[in-house]
Amino acid sequence: MSTTPSERHAFSNDLAAAAASPAWRNPAIYLAAAWSGFFVMGVELLGGRLLAPYFGNSIFVWGALITVFMTCLAIGYLIGGKLSMQTPALKTLGLLLMFEATLALPILLAGDWMLDMLSYAVPDPRYGSLLGSALLFGAPTVFSGMVSPYAVRLLVRDVAKAGREAGILYFVSTLGSAGGTILTTFYLVLFMEIDTIIMTLISISLAIGIALFFVGRRHDVQ
Repeated sequence: MSTTPSERHAFSNDLAAAAASPAWRNPAIYLAAAWSGFFVMGVELLGGRLLAPYFGNSIFVWGALITVFMTCLAIGYLIGGKLSMQTPALKTLGLLLMFEATLALPILLAGDWMLDMLSYAVPDPRYGSLLGSALLFGAPTVFSGMVSPYAVRLLVRDVAKAGREAGILYFVSTLGSAGGTILTTFYLVLFMEIDTIIMTLISISLAIGIALFFVGRRHDVQ
């Protein structure tokens, strides 16, 4: 598909700006992607524990939970890729992490109440857990999915190396997901309450997002 002269000019400007970026920029982008992967897997695994008192711990419940997370990640990939074409900036990546964290707060503030109501309104564990998962985890997971494609766009300096940059980014992100899976299931659940773990994950996402936002805005001004 051909591009217009204005699109080629805008892309050239983006590449020139990336080439002049400070040394910390790429590691910060990789950190954001790795942490987002960690965050989404931690919340997903803890989601099963949150649903269990109301809908059980059967394969139906886990199937519903995984379906919601995979679907919302897919939507996030699509939106994140589209968003990345509109003057990508580090501060926007920070905003994505901040939204990811903020939209996870209802899990703590209203999760038990909502799941209790749903267990009576939709007693079938298949559809009750599917609806509960979508309402509680859907929004933050969409924003988690937006992080990786947006980060890829920030990393690309040379079109010929775009595939390599994408491969490294998804390697880091998936490694973060593996870390979130192991640490959450092997260690965190042994020493911390579920609400405390989720609050910790939210706090870290928010802290990284705020740091990226202000550092990115300062860099953009310079």
